[in-house]
This record gives sequence, C-alpha cells and structure tokens, in this order.
Amino acid sequence: MRRRQFIRLLGGAAATWPLEARAQQPMPVIGYLNQGSPESDVSRLTGLRRGLSQTGYVEGRNLVIEYRWAGNQVDRLPALAVDLVQLRVAVIVAPGLLPALAAKAATISTPIVFGVGADPVRSGLVASLNRPGGNLTGFNAFEGELGAKGLALLHELVPSITAIGFLENPNNPVNEFTTRDVLAAAPAIGLKVQVLKAGTDRELDAAFVSLVQARTGALLVVGDAFFNNRIEQIVALAARHAIPTMYLFRDFAVAGGLISYGTSLIEVYRQVGLYAGRILKGEKPADLPVIQTTKIELIINLKTAKTLGLEVPAKLLAIADEVIE
Repeated sequence: MRRRQFIRLLGGAAATWPLEARAQQPMPVIGYLNQGSPESDVSRLTGLRRGLSQTGYVEGRNLVIEYRWAGNQVDRLPALAVDLVQLRVAVIVAPGLLPALAAKAATISTPIVFGVGADPVRSGLVASLNRPGGNLTGFNAFEGELGAKGLALLHELVPSITAIGFLENPNNPVNEFTTRDVLAAAPAIGLKVQVLKAGTDRELDAAFVSLVQARTGALLVVGDAFFNNRIEQIVALAARHAIPTMYLFRDFAVAGGLISYGTSLIEVYRQVGLYAGRILKGEKPADLPVIQTTKIELIINLKTAKTLGLEVPAKLLAIADEVIE
C-alpha cells in the first residue's frame, strides 16, 4: 500500500510540475525605442500590439514591453538603446531610422525590428533586403518616393499654384532623401519649391509665417516624429493661414488636414509586430527578409476642402481610399 501511495503521489507531482514551472517562468520582454513620445506613437503602438497578438503575444498577459522615448531629443537615443540592451530584452522594436541606427550601434546580438522610410540598405541597417544578415530586419516604407507622388497629387488638387512649400525637420537625416526627390520632381510639373525647416515649435510657427509672406500656394509636410507629435498644432496652423496641405499619414487628415498620401502606420507596425513575435518564437532576423510597402493610402478631407474653397476633382475622389465628410 505504501508503495502504491508513493507512486500515486509521484505521478500527481509530475503532472503539476510543468504547470508550476510555466507559471514561474518570466514573461518575455521586448524593448520599444523611439525619438518621439507616447502621443506621437498611438497608431504605431496600435499596429504593433495587433501584430504581436496575431502571433500569440499580448502585452500584460504573456508579454512585457519596455518603452523608451527620447522626447524628440535625438541625442538621448544611444543611451536609451544601451539601457534596453542592458535589460536583456529579447527584441528591440525601433520605429524610424535614428532609433534603428542607435539600436544597431548598441548591440550586435539582440534582435532588432525596424520600421523606416529610408532605404535600409543605403542607410547601413542591413546588407540586402532579401538577406538582411546580422541582427536586424523590419519594414521599409520608401517615404522618399512618396514625397514626389504627394507633390503631384497636391498639384492636381490645387492646379492653380506655381510654388509649393516643403516642410522638413533639419534634425532628421531621412528628410534629405525626400527633399531630393521632391526638388527633382517639381520642375516637371511646373512648380517651384520653397524648402522650410522646423525642428522646434518656434521654427514651426516661423515656417508658416514665411510661407504666407512668400505667397506660396500650398504645403507638403514630410513624415517626421517631431511633426507627428504636433498633429493638431500643424493642422491648426494650416487652417489659420488657409494653406492647402498634404501630409504623409492618415492621422493628419483625420485631425482636419486636407489630404494625406502614404503608408498606413497601423499596417506597417502590425507587420513589425508579426516579425517581433516570430523572433520571440525562435526565428532569426537574418532569415527574415525586409518587408517592402505594398499599400499606399490616399485620404481626402472633404470638409476641409470646402472650408478652403477647393473643389476636389472627381478623379481624385475615385482613387481615394477614404473620404472624410
């Protein structure tokens, strides 16, 4: 009897050990490194969490995310990246070129999943798109090419203009590629470009004043964390000065901006979340090809167009992915 009881007790303990071991195992931790702020990352985080959940990881349930924001002080990124590496996070998610470069400089072993608008090969993040090599992979939106197309769409919406403003952040090296493409595309459609630089709130206000003083007919705003953190402010400035403005992201059009043309941030970071989840399950960044954007959204705010006295061409309405009325 004692032998049977011992075997029965041993069997019961064996059955509970795996459950207890799983309960005691710490949840995986990923790091999130960005130069902006929580307010500028709402769409990114929505997509990231969606992608992670599709691979079985839910923040707070079986996953911890350590957030590090630089508050638009890019010189803080290297130290924040090192902090995440020292925490021994399983993956670092890096939205934007500067966070990705900071993360890459901090580690050669921790997997990094980026979302960038610049060419990741030319920027030095990966060896090639199909075979990234090393510890980085991610999503490439090719924002530079979108700038030239956005310029053409804005001209189609406001055909009477002869000059257009181009707002960039001088602290963001990615803007150089977009600026180059926009300046090259403008003469072909008979436009002059007034380049405006803003990396602070004061410079942002001054840029719009300069735009009005030069009587420039419209504005194209490049994608940038600083601008993304000031959506309401920029849309309000465009409305106050009655300047037809094209943006890169849907969030601006939803906030009252005239028109946006670019990738969906939610979809981009859903893909980033999927890659982060796959890496948590054991896949290697070197084996995951860099994803390239396939869907571009055109969003038109008809209410804003009417306020500006603009009649949106039927051709644009027909190809728009979303019309806000």
